[in-house]
Amino acid sequence: MKYKIAHEMLRVKNPEESIKFYENAFGFHRTRTVEKPEDQFNLYYLTDPDETIELELTYNYGHGDYNLGDGYGHLAIATDNLEDSWKKHKEAGYNVTDLSGLDEGRKSYYFITDPDGFKIEVVRLKNN
Repeated sequence: MKYKIAHEMLRVKNPEESIKFYENAFGFHRTRTVEKPEDQFNLYYLTDPDETIELELTYNYGHGDYNLGDGYGHLAIATDNLEDSWKKHKEAGYNVTDLSGLDEGRKSYYFITDPDGFKIEVVRLKNN
């Protein structure tokens, strides 16, 4: 028996703003929308250009800001050009940290924050 993660789900307060962020920051595109007005929620599914990860953005009608809690850590998205990605996100005005690294002398990641306050670690693809 084999398993893999099917998708990651985040609750968002403004779906259009969040969708725009993931489209512009990472090139994700919407693959489908499920509207459930009778249950007071909508689901927006996005995927990266290579369709290796699916992100489900859940909008609950009438809900304001969410308390992120202390159990959430971050999503991680890998890129083949960390420095250009960091520069693009910085120039776009997103909330990004400096480039950092766990290995001595090699920068391998940074964090960016989405409109709902979720942290995304952008990491260098292995072998790049």
